[in-house]
Amino acid sequence: MQTPTTNSNPDTDKSYRHILGLSGGKDSTALAIYMRDRVPEMEYFFCDTEKELDETYSYLSKLEQYLCKPIVRLKYDGLGFDQILKMKNGYLPSPQVRWCTELLKIKPFERYVGDAPVLSYVGIRADEMSRKGYISTKPNIIARFPFIEDGIKREDVARILEQSGLGFPDYYKWRSRSGCFFCFYQQRREWVGLLEKHPDLFKEAMAYEKIDLATGIAYTWVQGESLAELSKPERVAQIKQEYERRQQTTTKQKSDSSLKEVFSDEPTGCLICHL
Repeated sequence: MQTPTTNSNPDTDKSYRHILGLSGGKDSTALAIYMRDRVPEMEYFFCDTEKELDETYSYLSKLEQYLCKPIVRLKYDGLGFDQILKMKNGYLPSPQVRWCTELLKIKPFERYVGDAPVLSYVGIRADEMSRKGYISTKPNIIARFPFIEDGIKREDVARILEQSGLGFPDYYKWRSRSGCFFCFYQQRREWVGLLEKHPDLFKEAMAYEKIDLATGIAYTWVQGESLAELSKPERVAQIKQEYERRQQTTTKQKSDSSLKEVFSDEPTGCLICHL
């Protein structure tokens, strides 16, 4: 382990690694573009669950070409979601037990970092400074928030992405977040989007759900509703109607015109997954 010089400046001390984690979302991607020429020695990584959308993998490939650097793919002991699910005896992750975040995101990240001194760059914007989530509690990691420091807001992120030529990931046309296609933080409207855009993935997500015959407890991605129930035509129509009603009553307009017609709320959930 390299030890930083006493009272050294982490931004100039060459013993520090500079790393930036990518989720496949708009903010972390914009940050990578923003920092490319500012920190040429930056390392980029992506925690791969093996359950991302094809649009996410395609977008990361385009970003690699723009950065002229590889994006390191990280996994937990080389395992994907399905292998770890078996280790968990088929127990699905949930907002209450987020083993997916711990084993597929946090642990691979901390192993990649190791014990060397590190500056970790995080894409929280200046207009969402209250946003909470996992950064790191390891003492060798110092978090940096360039967007907050430089006053970069949502409209600036949109401009950065458009000017780079990458634009927004295709999934933003129907989804508000990056992350696994079966993420339990998705809104019902997003599940409908998955059903319509990727019926094969929706079917795969549905196959994970089950009922414990001994207890009668249903393990579903959406609280109180199975995907089989959600996918019924009358339920799909109801979800769409409810969504349109919410949109019509929303008084706060999004400044990002390319996103405002899709979703009225910022993504919630694990910060390390959804930036």
